[in-house]
Amino acid sequence: MSQPVEISPFHLAIPVNNLIAAAAFYESVLGCTRGRESADWIDLNFFGHQVVLHHVASERVLGAAVNRVDSEHIPVPHFGVVLDVAAFDALAERVRSAGEEFRISPTTRFEGRVGEQRTFFLEDPCGNCLEFKAFAHPEMLFEKDLALYE
Repeated sequence: MSQPVEISPFHLAIPVNNLIAAAAFYESVLGCTRGRESADWIDLNFFGHQVVLHHVASERVLGAAVNRVDSEHIPVPHFGVVLDVAAFDALAERVRSAGEEFRISPTTRFEGRVGEQRTFFLEDPCGNCLEFKAFAHPEMLFEKDLALYE
């Protein structure tokens, strides 16, 4: 069994081609709060972590590469956060209420196996992909499914 994980806030800077639309998505849809900012970047409190939106001049920020995980085509790259089940459900409902489309709708992955989790994917207005997860057993966050190695 894994040891409890001590969490330190991460810092992630992501490219956005429309700073205003991206900030509106993160603040209005996801509930992030704004920190420092300039004309070219905005700091956000992303569930206790620092995500910085950096304005770049391009039509679409990211490509559409995918990797197969438990029968889903997962967009790569992506980032996100692991929430508790109640926060995950509340966020999924918040996204639905905002009229946003899921890139991958809320689903259970690895059901009945090590690492069972609820997950959904979103795409921000600039093409950055985000994943939100909640584990049935949070202590399994880093556990290996030994059946995968047999």
